Parts: sequence; C-alpha cells; structure tokens
Amino acid sequence: MSRLKKSAFTLALAVAASGCSDPVDKAAKARIFSPEDPPKVVASAQQKLPPEDVADNPQVARRILGMDASEVTERLGPHRFQATVSYEWTSADSNPVKLTETRTFRAGPGGVSGDFHGVLENSRDQGLEVMRVGGQVFARNRYGPFRQRLRDRGMAERTRTELTGAIRDFDSLFQGRLKLTPQGTTSHEGRTAWRYVVTLAPASEADTSRALPKLLQPRNGTDETTRRRANFFAHRLPRSLDGEVLVDSATSVVLKTRLDGRIGVPSDKTPEAAELRVTLESSLAEIGTDPKLSPPENFLADADKPQGIADALDHFGIARAKPDGAKDKDAPTGAEPEDEAAGE
Repeated sequence: MSRLKKSAFTLALAVAASGCSDPVDKAAKARIFSPEDPPKVVASAQQKLPPEDVADNPQVARRILGMDASEVTERLGPHRFQATVSYEWTSADSNPVKLTETRTFRAGPGGVSGDFHGVLENSRDQGLEVMRVGGQVFARNRYGPFRQRLRDRGMAERTRTELTGAIRDFDSLFQGRLKLTPQGTTSHEGRTAWRYVVTLAPASEADTSRALPKLLQPRNGTDETTRRRANFFAHRLPRSLDGEVLVDSATSVVLKTRLDGRIGVPSDKTPEAAELRVTLESSLAEIGTDPKLSPPENFLADADKPQGIADALDHFGIARAKPDGAKDKDAPTGAEPEDEAAGE
C-alpha cells in the first residue's frame, strides 16, 4: 500500500473514531433508535394532579375541569358518563326559549384507543350517535340508520370530546370564573372524592389564557341573528353561579357535577336586555365495568358521496341532471334502424 493510501486510510479511521465518541452524535443516535414516545394523552394521564390543590392552584383546576374524555379513560378505565344540560333564554319582548340536552357516553377498556359509544339527544327531537368498536367507526343521526365510516378523519374522537366536554364548555361560557371552595371529602360510587362548592369568582380572577382569536367578518356583513348572538357572547356578564363538584382523590377525575348559573347582557350593549340560565348535572358510574360494546347489526356501507338527494329525486320520479354528452342508462346503445321508407 502506498504512503498516500495509508495516510487516507488512517485519516478515515480517525474520523470514524472521533465520530463515535462525539457526545452530540451519541445523543442523536440515542434519539433515533429510542422507543417511540407514547401519545400525548397517555403522557398527560401520567401527570399527577393533586385534587387537594384545586382551590389554590388555578392551573390544576383548569386541567381537571377541562380534562378530555380520552385522558379520563386512561386514568379511570371503562366507565359510563351521563350529563344533562339545560338552557333557558329570556328577554323582555319574547317568551322564554328552552332547550335540554342529554349526553350519554360509554367507554370500554383500552384507554385512548379503546371502544366507545356516545349518544346526544335534545328536547327538539334531534341527536346523533357514534360508535367505535374494534377500530371500526359507525355513526348516524337520531332516526337514521348507522353508516360505517372507513375514512373517519378524527370524527369519532371529536364527537367523544364534545359529548363529554360539558364542564369545560360551562367553565368557558362563564369566562373561567368558577371558584372552587373545598368542603372535605365524600364518597361517590364507592370512591373517595374531594367535594368543592362552586361560586362565581370576581371578574379580576377570570381565566383569560384561552382567549379566542378575533372573529372573521363576511364580505357582505353578518345577518341579524348572527349579529345578536355574537353581541351576546362578546358582552356577556356572568351574574350568578352555584353548585358543587366531586373530584376523585385517586385519579383527579371529576366524578359528579351540579352547576346552575345565569348570564346577562346589559341593555346598552344589545338592542334588548337578555338573560341565559344554564344548568348542568353530570356523573360517572359503572367505573371499571366493561360495557362489552359490539358493532350494530345493520349498517350502511361507507360511500364516497351518500346518495341522499339523488335517492330522493329517484323516489319521486324526478329525472336527474346529466352531464353534457351523457346518455340515459336505460336508452338502447345500438344504432337506430334506418327507415326503410327513406330509401324508397
């Protein structure tokens, strides 16, 4: 081997040796070949949230009150969630408007990736139902058939979050002004729970960390109904709030809730003075009991575009619009016979 080749070989060995001993390279290799990090919700479920700190630590209170359903399942295991939310809107110039929602959610074993079944119904005969069983998703409105959702795109997880997020939504509606005062411990479903009395905190203690971005305005302006709703949300003023919250001492999960509050808007902020009363009652039960969910017996197959409107047109005998150049599927495909008399 020539002197030049020996020098090059020696230099390559030196570079390789120095690369292996470089702490930065070792750290990079450790990251590349390390086991995959657990999902964020699994890591959140392992975080310790002392329930006894809820009253004195707003960050702990917000985490517990806004805990997502997937994290609840990771912490608590299989369970059944039931909630009733009532809204009553009153104003000086109109009759009260009422709406009541019933939310039911059953979580199976398996944590964040486990099976679940959620149902939402309201007093106006509306609702929806979503199931995830064995990785398969099925959904329907209140009276329609189930349809399989092969391309779910997160719809089931979003519905799970919305169904079980009543406490989080209540807290947001009241501008983060839920004040929790400890009242010792009690028992719920055979579990020890911290009991907190809920009152309305001063406006100076409102949680502003979750402020929403500025609402985009349409080019032609908003309609009257949307404008009134936006004004109410922007100028809402919590007036009263009372209730109680039970927090599990072992998992820091909210086990039971009873809340009753009123929100108003001053007459100088909107065309008419108005008040909204919101009540919430929720509880967890059947903790640790596997609901043994199974797919629906009858369901529609997934489709690129459900033929709802097209099927309705067919039902009433209304012809569908066809693209230019398209032929009727029932029309004969062969050439038209020549008129024998034309050649005579």
